[in-house]
Order: sequence, then C-alpha cells, then structure tokens
Amino acid sequence: MADDSGSTVPRRQLGRLLRQYRTEAGVTLDAAAAQLEYSRQKIWRLEAGAGPVRALDVKAMCELYAIPPEMTDVLVSLAAETKARGWWNAYGGAVPTWFQLFIGLETSSAHLRQFEESLIPGLLQTREYMVALFGRRSDMTDEDRERAIEVRLQRQRLLTRRLPPAPRLEAILSEAALRRVVGDVAAKVGQLDYLVEVCRLGNVSVRVLPLAAGLAPRGGGGLLRDSRLPAGQRPGSRRATHGLQRFADRGALPRRARRRSGIPGRLGRPGCAGAR
Repeated sequence: MADDSGSTVPRRQLGRLLRQYRTEAGVTLDAAAAQLEYSRQKIWRLEAGAGPVRALDVKAMCELYAIPPEMTDVLVSLAAETKARGWWNAYGGAVPTWFQLFIGLETSSAHLRQFEESLIPGLLQTREYMVALFGRRSDMTDEDRERAIEVRLQRQRLLTRRLPPAPRLEAILSEAALRRVVGDVAAKVGQLDYLVEVCRLGNVSVRVLPLAAGLAPRGGGGLLRDSRLPAGQRPGSRRATHGLQRFADRGALPRRARRRSGIPGRLGRPGCAGAR
C-alpha cells in the first residue's frame, strides 16, 4: 500500500518550520503580516498547517526571515506537497473537514495509543459491529451509513499495510466495552473473535482494564488518543498482551469465541499476544 497520508504531515511540518524561522528572526506575527501585506490570520493559518500553501508565499516569508537559499528550496518543496490529496478525499462529505486532520495524522503515525471506556475502537471493529453502531443513527441515510463504514474499514488497512511500515497500536479497553452487546449475540462473538485475531499481529497490543479496578485515571474519561509520527525508525519493542486472555479466563468471553480463538485456559501461556 503506497503512502497516502495526503497533505496533513507536510502542512504541519512546513508550518512548524515557518514559525521556528520567524521566531528565530525576531519577527512577530503582526510584523510579518505588515511586511508581507497579509492578514495576521493568514500567517497563523500557514504556521498552523491549516491548508495548502503557495510556493509564492513561502518564498516571500523565507526572504523576510533571511532563510538560507538551500533551506528555502526545502520549504518550497514542502509547499508543493501541501496540495496532495489523501484517500479520504474520495469519500466527500462522509469525512468532515474537522476529521480529515485526525485521519491524516493517524495514517502517518508510527505509534498509536488509545483508551476506550465504552466501545471497541474504530480501528478494531468488525463490519457487523459498525453496522449495529451506525444503525442507531436516525440522522443518517442508508447510503450515509454505508459510506461511514467504508471509511472506517479503509482506516483499518493501515494496521496491515506493508509500505510505509504499519504503525504500532496499543489499545486499552475497559472491560465494559467487551461486555456491552452491540448488535446481536453473533455480532458480539464475531467482534471478540476478531480482537483475538488482530492481537496476533506483531504491531497490535490490546489490554483490558477490569471493572474491579474502579474509575480510570483522570476520573474515567471516555476516550484518549495519542499518536507519534515516525522519528528515524519505528519503535522496535514488542510486548505480549494477555488482557483478552484474562477476560476469557473469568468466563466473560463466550465459549464459542474461546474455542475458535485458541485462548488457553490458564494464564502464563501466550494466547492473545501483541507479538511472538
């Protein structure tokens, strides 16, 4: 799978560099706006990576900040990349503008960490689970629901992509997310089976926070996401994950799911492992 992270990362990289060079040059936002005859808001948007950037604007800013020619060429090249389109653009309104930045960062990350208290994370959901979730949305048409499901399934492909290397996903789920029935019993069993299966990927780790542990840190917030962009090389550490195994050992996982998943009946033996 080719790198289809779109313009999100180039825009943020360019904006960060422009802000860095402006600061080093001792030029304030207001001074830069006055010198370049731009609005203050435009300078802020360029530095925030809020949209595509024209090479002409980058050259003008580089001249004002006295940026060396070789670095100017680099920044101009980044400006050209800010016009790239990600795969999500093909889905139109199914991916709101506010969500495009998140998907772009998710697609470009080398390490993803997530905590979910109520539901299975989108990257780990089965189609049947998604159908049940979106089926409750009275504000969506059947076509809207199907496109939303397609977007979510497309997002999941990053976990098994070959190029660039798939990111590492570390997910912590509340036990409530596993116990909650979304759809019918068959959908629940299929979802639990899939969690066991995906945990066998070398880059996916799923752990379970027992209900007996009480409230989650910070008062039990429902969602926490964290992502890290590649920095030279992807993290190489691999950790076995036995959260689902413990859940099954307490009898909460349906017998059918345990039998088909191969989760052992005793702790200490690798069942649902993040890596071998």
